[in-house]
Amino acid sequence: MTNGRALLLALGVFGLGGGGYWIFQAGGFEGFSAGIAASALLMVLVLAWTGSYLFRVVTGKMTFIQQRRQYREAYDAFTTEALQRKFDALSPEEQERLLRETGQLPEAPQGET
Repeated sequence: MTNGRALLLALGVFGLGGGGYWIFQAGGFEGFSAGIAASALLMVLVLAWTGSYLFRVVTGKMTFIQQRRQYREAYDAFTTEALQRKFDALSPEEQERLLRETGQLPEAPQGET
């Protein structure tokens, strides 16, 4: 969610509180009763909104986490492909030496090198 959207959403919630007061007053509530009813409704809405946010945090469904996961997958794919191209460009002897140095192949017996 962008900063502009968050600001508009906050202003909308603020307006809902004021509008709720007038709606409850028009519905027959008087003075403080309308204010309490509007505040209670607004509090329930804010708690539900906060609950949905916490649910997204716990389940990892937040926008930033999803973007980071996609970026990491694309980065891993790119680097794997680039490293594979460089490895394929090496001579077979260099490939074998590199694999032995990184522990991917067992060390050759002393007499074979």
